Amino acid sequence: MEIFEAIVLGLVQGFTEFFPVSSTAHLILFPWFFGWGGELDTLSFDVALHGGTLFALIAYFWKDWMNLLLKDHKTLTLVIVGTIPAGIAGLLLQKWVEHALRSPIIIVCTLVGVGIIMLMAEKRGERNSGTGGDITMKDAVIIGFAQAVALIPGVSRSGSTITAGLFRGLTRETATRFSFLLSTPIIAGATLLHTVKMAKHHEAFDMSLVGAGFVAASISGFFAIGFLMNYLRKHPLHNFVYYRFALAAVVLIAWLLHS
Repeated sequence: MEIFEAIVLGLVQGFTEFFPVSSTAHLILFPWFFGWGGELDTLSFDVALHGGTLFALIAYFWKDWMNLLLKDHKTLTLVIVGTIPAGIAGLLLQKWVEHALRSPIIIVCTLVGVGIIMLMAEKRGERNSGTGGDITMKDAVIIGFAQAVALIPGVSRSGSTITAGLFRGLTRETATRFSFLLSTPIIAGATLLHTVKMAKHHEAFDMSLVGAGFVAASISGFFAIGFLMNYLRKHPLHNFVYYRFALAAVVLIAWLLHS
């Protein structure tokens, strides 16, 4: 049964890490709804999920990263600058966020609040035909701070960064690609940090669960990236916003019934 739960959580992580609906919220809510725990609530399994989504990012954007590292140093600099706010916030606030902001009612508020901001960004965003090269240093800093806010469960890293890009006048495609490039160092850092913690605690882990979670997150993450890149070329964020509102309603009802 735990293998099935590991696969489900891996699929959830892979899709929701990249869709603007908050992976943290879903990974909190699924075990909360279904009463899952045990081996799945360990650092080793967390590493597997983060490692899976990191693998998906590298597999999908490996040509982009080779270009950044070998040729396009300007965009590489923008990615590095944009990563700094979230990196600092993660180091300083991660423990506090994990203990103080993981309640279902907070997730309800952030799902709705950020959803409204996403709708505002769609109305305001310009429909340019630019590419990642059109991103300025100011854009990178603002989008970087938006990524830092995504530490709060229910915000969504992709949701906050794509929305910030739209407010800055970027196209959805440009904002989405930069969002994914920006998330790669952060997810890599989180994976490394959890791996170090796991090594320090000498945590025993079930390789079957770790492997199942990693593979499921990798596969679903890869397809989620491809789908979102293609979808946002032609469609606005509205359907994701409506999903956020519906999820918030379900969580609120469940919370009221349990309280």
